[in-house]
Amino acid sequence: MFKLIRRLISLIIIGHILYIFLLKVVFPPITITQFNSWRSGEGLQRTYVSMDKINSSIKWAVIAAEDQKYGSHNGFDFDAIKDIWISGEGLAKKRGGSTISQQVAKNVFLWQGKSWLRKGIEAYFTWLIELIWGKERILEIYLNVIEMGPGIYGIEAASQNYFNKSAESIGNQESARIAASLSNPKDLKVQPPSPFVQKRSQWVLKQMQQLKGTPELEAIIQSKPQ
Repeated sequence: MFKLIRRLISLIIIGHILYIFLLKVVFPPITITQFNSWRSGEGLQRTYVSMDKINSSIKWAVIAAEDQKYGSHNGFDFDAIKDIWISGEGLAKKRGGSTISQQVAKNVFLWQGKSWLRKGIEAYFTWLIELIWGKERILEIYLNVIEMGPGIYGIEAASQNYFNKSAESIGNQESARIAASLSNPKDLKVQPPSPFVQKRSQWVLKQMQQLKGTPELEAIIQSKPQ
C-alpha cells in the first residue's frame, strides 16, 4: 500500500511538471475558475494574446497595483507574508501577501477560496512556475487568465469589453483603472469607474511612473517569453 501511494504521488508530480512545461509554450485550455464561471451562468469572455500584442501600460499597471517587487522576488514576498503573520490577519487578508506568481499558480492550477491546504499547494506550483516558466511567461499568463470583471478573463477581453480597444492599444489611464479593480474584480466597476477605482487608479498611475526605469522590471516588460 505504501509503495502504491508513493507511485501515485510520483505520477501526480510528474504529470504536474509535464503540464507546466506544456504551458510554457501554450495557454491553458481552461482553468477551474473559468469553468466555474461558465457553469454558473456568469459567462466566459476570454481571448488569449501573446506578450507582444499587449501594451506595456497594462504590464506596468498590474505590477504597480499587485506586486511591485515582482522583478526581485522568487515568487514569494516574504516581507508581506511576515506583515500579515504579525498582524494576525492570516487567511482573512484578501490580497497583499500574494505575488503575481502566486496568483497565477492559484488561477491556473487551483480553485478559489481560502484554506491553508490550498495555500500550501499554491506555494508548490508557485515554486515550479518560477523555476520552469520565468518572469516573462508568468506575467504573460497572468495577463491572459486573471479575472478582470464578472466573467471577463484576461486583458484582451477586458480591453474590448470596457473600452472597445485591443490590449495592444490600451493606454495608461485605462490600464490603471483595470489594475485598480483587481482586488475585487466582480464588484469594482471599471467603466464607468466606481469612486474607489477612480481614486486607486490615480495612485496606480503614480506608482507606474515611479517604477519605470527599474532595471529588473524593464527587462521583464520589454522582453518576450522564451
